[in-house]
Amino acid sequence: MTVPLYQTDSYLREFTAAVTAVDEAAHAVLLDQSAFYPGGGGQPCDQGWLWVGAEKLTVEKVKKGPEGALHFLSADCPLPAVGTALRGELDWERRYALMRTHTAMHILCGVVFRDYGAQVTGGDMEPLQGRMDFEFEALSKDLVGLIEAAVNAEVAAAHPVRVQILPREEAFQIPDLIRTKINLLPPGIPEVRTVELVGLDLQADGGTHVGSTAEVGPVRIADYKSKGKINKRIYLELSPSA
Repeated sequence: MTVPLYQTDSYLREFTAAVTAVDEAAHAVLLDQSAFYPGGGGQPCDQGWLWVGAEKLTVEKVKKGPEGALHFLSADCPLPAVGTALRGELDWERRYALMRTHTAMHILCGVVFRDYGAQVTGGDMEPLQGRMDFEFEALSKDLVGLIEAAVNAEVAAAHPVRVQILPREEAFQIPDLIRTKINLLPPGIPEVRTVELVGLDLQADGGTHVGSTAEVGPVRIADYKSKGKINKRIYLELSPSA
């Protein structure tokens, strides 16, 4: 299995690794460890490069599989052999934009639940923009302005973002995690990774985040839509720099 270095250090831009398997049909390689996020939970996978000596191989996509994280290389790149030592490098501009966006979405979740008691039902993101669905029948244009102001106040509050990996039994005792349906996790998962915006939000989450809400920068609620009587969708956008 691929050791997921991103789970304990979202700021790791480069790493060393060895090729453990090659999938010629998919034009992809497995590594013994990787800082590339393979996608999931609404966050897209990372992109970047693998360096074999001075040779630069482009990683177009990363996807989690039964044996670990498959790193898909562009068609014009050769596949390194099993055992090859290499250096991985993330497309950091893209990764950091996704980290800021993911944390912004957790701020939105925290604000909407704290102020209106509305539960999140889904979400998706790209660098610097995202959308979240809520069970929020009362959402209106006036509330959208209030939500945007509250989100930016929490950005300015510079809440620390704390990541922990907890034993399943311990995580199941935390009321805020029960609220986010942690009890639906398959029984075979012994540990739970949590992301806490200290004083605002706590969720089970496998993605990458910034270390403080201040790094998110200004957030704009770009739009909102009704997806039914109860379900409402909120779209957010971030500025290119914090």
